[in-house]
Amino acid sequence: MLFISPPFGNYISLPNSVSIKGSFTLEPREGLFIQIIKTLRYSFKNKGWINKIGLRNKGIDWAIHNHNKKDICSIAILHENDIPIILNKIPKDMNIELNISCPNAEKSMVKCGLQNFLNKDRKWCIIKLSPTSDKALIDSYYKQGFRQFHCSNTIPVKYGGLSGISLIPYNIKLIKHLKKYDDVEIIAGGGIHNTQCIEFYKCLGANHFSISTLCFNPLKLLLFYYNYRKLN
Repeated sequence: MLFISPPFGNYISLPNSVSIKGSFTLEPREGLFIQIIKTLRYSFKNKGWINKIGLRNKGIDWAIHNHNKKDICSIAILHENDIPIILNKIPKDMNIELNISCPNAEKSMVKCGLQNFLNKDRKWCIIKLSPTSDKALIDSYYKQGFRQFHCSNTIPVKYGGLSGISLIPYNIKLIKHLKKYDDVEIIAGGGIHNTQCIEFYKCLGANHFSISTLCFNPLKLLLFYYNYRKLN
């Protein structure tokens, strides 16, 4: 399966793919487009994009009202007390991705108590890992019952979060660790710009793939998608 990660998943939908929309917090956080203009920059040194958008979004109520069942809602939890409120709001069968690793917000995401989001009605209940997630944290999520992991979010750098090919070495380590479990589904995302990247991640053991940075270039995106569909 091909996933389109935020922020592009909010705007792009392709046949035979799944858009991940968000990330959404309990309360709206204004200033999205101002932050994009102020902080989105291309790093020639790192060959990737850096942003400090910081979870600007319209809030979980808006996400629920505008949710398409085939898509996935990315949720970021800023306070432990938000968990029961969000659980009470979202439909039992809403497919979700729990973003535990946004490096751009002013505080860390909540990482505990997330097992309450697991239930048999959700096809997808994904943990989106940080590229720097330690093995003990990953193992703890597995013990809680999580079986779907997304490798990975942006790399924390001085001016925000870095995406692109710099993620690949981090993802290699994460995927190799996750492959010690026979029953996990791994979504590999980071630096995918052609089908060779797909094959590389597949050889490591990834089951699914996500794109985001590629969407900055519509022509490259269409060429990639055409070649990807030929493979599948």
